Amino acid sequence: MDLLTALELTLRKARAHGGVVRGLHECAKLIEKRSTQLCALAEDCNQPDYVKLVKALCADHNINLLTVPSAKTLGEWAGLFKIDSEGNARKVVGCSCLVAKDYGEDTTALNIVKKHTSLIAIPPS
Repeated sequence: MDLLTALELTLRKARAHGGVVRGLHECAKLIEKRSTQLCALAEDCNQPDYVKLVKALCADHNINLLTVPSAKTLGEWAGLFKIDSEGNARKVVGCSCLVAKDYGEDTTALNIVKKHTSLIAIPPS
């Protein structure tokens, strides 16, 4: 299982347990409180100040930051979509940033994400 698949499964499980928070304001509040464990940021975010703020907050508070190629993908993982009659995701809204404050239960995908984030952990300054 690759990292993006593991991250998708982890975020979906966290969303089912009410542990995913979306949006810059809410994410920044949780990062400041240090009550989050993981932050995901979309690479195609076109607001440089937004990206700079999220990266700086994560670095300052030692929060693991992972990047996802597309805001639409991150929005789908965060649950920002409608389901059509065939069960497919439609009208997906993009999400530039989200944090996971509660993973729910321990899974193989979560262990892969934790293993990867421990390898890229930001050293304390």
